[in-house]
Amino acid sequence: MKEILDAIQSPDTTSADFAALPLPDSYRAITVHKDEAEMFAGLETRDKDPRKSLHLDNVPVPELGPGEALVAVMASSVNYNSVWTSIFEPVSTFSFLERYGRLSELTKRHDLPYHVIGSDLAGVVLRTGPGVNAWNPGDEVVAHCLSVELESSDGHNDTMLDPEQRIWGFETNFGGLAEIALVKSNQLMPKPDHLSWEEAASPGLVNSTAYRQLVSRNGAGMKQGDNVLIWGASGGLGSYATQFALAGGANPICVVSSPEKADICRAMGAEAVIDRNAEGYKFWKDERTQDPKEWKRFGKRIRELTGGEDIDIVFEHPGRETFGASVYVTRKGGTITTCASTSGYMHEYDNRYLWMSLKRIIGSHFANYREAWEANRLISKGKIHPTLSRVYSLEETGQAAYDVHRNLHQGKVGVLALAPQEGLGVRDPEMRAKHIDAINRFRNV
Repeated sequence: MKEILDAIQSPDTTSADFAALPLPDSYRAITVHKDEAEMFAGLETRDKDPRKSLHLDNVPVPELGPGEALVAVMASSVNYNSVWTSIFEPVSTFSFLERYGRLSELTKRHDLPYHVIGSDLAGVVLRTGPGVNAWNPGDEVVAHCLSVELESSDGHNDTMLDPEQRIWGFETNFGGLAEIALVKSNQLMPKPDHLSWEEAASPGLVNSTAYRQLVSRNGAGMKQGDNVLIWGASGGLGSYATQFALAGGANPICVVSSPEKADICRAMGAEAVIDRNAEGYKFWKDERTQDPKEWKRFGKRIRELTGGEDIDIVFEHPGRETFGASVYVTRKGGTITTCASTSGYMHEYDNRYLWMSLKRIIGSHFANYREAWEANRLISKGKIHPTLSRVYSLEETGQAAYDVHRNLHQGKVGVLALAPQEGLGVRDPEMRAKHIDAINRFRNV
């Protein structure tokens, strides 16, 4: 691995040099183990500790197949799907790997007693398989996490509808929290030149997800002037939704849980901010009973911030805890877009407020290749910025996942893989200097 890292750090290394580099037999990777899938049985979700289930192992380099690439990972990040994997919820990811392994002789590689996790990366292409023409060894890249086969017609208008659509590093093996990753070549996108490795790795999954959910016509199709309610507006998903709303001429109403998170939203340019803890909103009386009076109080507070207008679009991802309120406060004919459900998947709402007011609920999941490319293009142009708050070493990934699980973080949490330190990989310092305050916004909190 040292030879690979030296080549990446040398400005004189050519594509031919990278192609000639010998691949190691093994690499370090963050894994969960199949024989530990029941280790948290009987515990409440909150009490399951990723530090106990995530391992740093040496694993064999996987075989490279047609249409694939092996990438030297300089940095990655922790997403909520890494937390789900680490606590084996809602199901063990080994069920995904087993199912994928039955698809073909080539996909059998993924069905292993360990799962290399992670759905983001920034790094350098080492090898490409047969049929790959757009990428070459030595290319600096980021990867989106959509893995598709595209053998069915269903996926050709929207690749997210492919019957064999999977999330790389969650529903497939050989993910990005590792020194080497295996991806399909159509997951690769150019690394933004003005960002460091860890900054470039951090937007991928959440930035693309927020783009589809809020901006794309496959999601809410946000337009100028829309009032957009954004839950967790300083978090991994919400921080990008807030930026998209502001960049697109909409009016974000940012919901956060602390004064510090409120300050971050204001620093991004948002004016309407609700600290739900400070204002004491309790949408559930108990585990089974919601409180419509709290929905009404919440709606009244929103109208105070919007000059009397209701919400056009709700950017909904907490799920069970907030969904009833989300449906209620949306204007007649408005839209609730939903993904993730980090507080619970079993949503409950009063259907009268949906059906009689002609509101829409749209399920949104990651992004298709085009949407991911557009979201990354906005990062490259400096229109949208990383929300990286803290960076861990590969050895500290368990702690990083624990912090995300317990909501102890802001924005996104990065992980260094091969990169020996932060701040490396910047190729356009002039553009970086132009946007440095925005790039560091979450780091300075």
